[in-house]
Amino acid sequence: MTLRERFEKLEPRERRLLTIMLAMLGAVVLLAGPIFAYSSVSSLRDENEQIRYLVQQTYGARATVSERKAKRDAILARYAKPAPQLAGFIEEAAKSNGIQVPESQDKPDVPHGKRYTEKLTVVKMHKIGLTSLVKTLEKIEQSGHPVAISRLSIRPRAGEPDSYEVELGVSAFERKPDAKETAAKDKGDAKADEGEEEKAP
Repeated sequence: MTLRERFEKLEPRERRLLTIMLAMLGAVVLLAGPIFAYSSVSSLRDENEQIRYLVQQTYGARATVSERKAKRDAILARYAKPAPQLAGFIEEAAKSNGIQVPESQDKPDVPHGKRYTEKLTVVKMHKIGLTSLVKTLEKIEQSGHPVAISRLSIRPRAGEPDSYEVELGVSAFERKPDAKETAAKDKGDAKADEGEEEKAP
């Protein structure tokens, strides 16, 4: 017996129910494809958004790391130059601007953590004009050495225009190399010594 024959033997009410059920099943099958496709596309879109976000975060982190490394390299380059003897350094900067430094005093070293040490020298200068003082301060700050003006006291002299008593403190900072830097330096020195030995007659 074929399906058609079976269908024709059913009561009208049963035929109607079966027709409705088949129509609903057909509708479900027709709608299931687009719904599944939309769900898949939506899921892929979410995954792409997450991947895009992670890529942006990675690029952002890379830029931050590069910026930090550049800052660290700049600091290491600055500290690669040994700090000058402060009394002579200040006197040279002052003399280049026509200022005499009659008094200077070295203060005790101050440790800053385990890696840095601050050396401070205080000088006194008499009858100084502001222009010469500013040029001297600028020369000290732009020297390229790890130094900073840490104390400055300016008092005008009574009855004398553009004449001041100045007390100036300049700090120099020394950085102790860490274990990795010491090892790298020792390795470089050893290679240099080997090269010299090979060149020796």
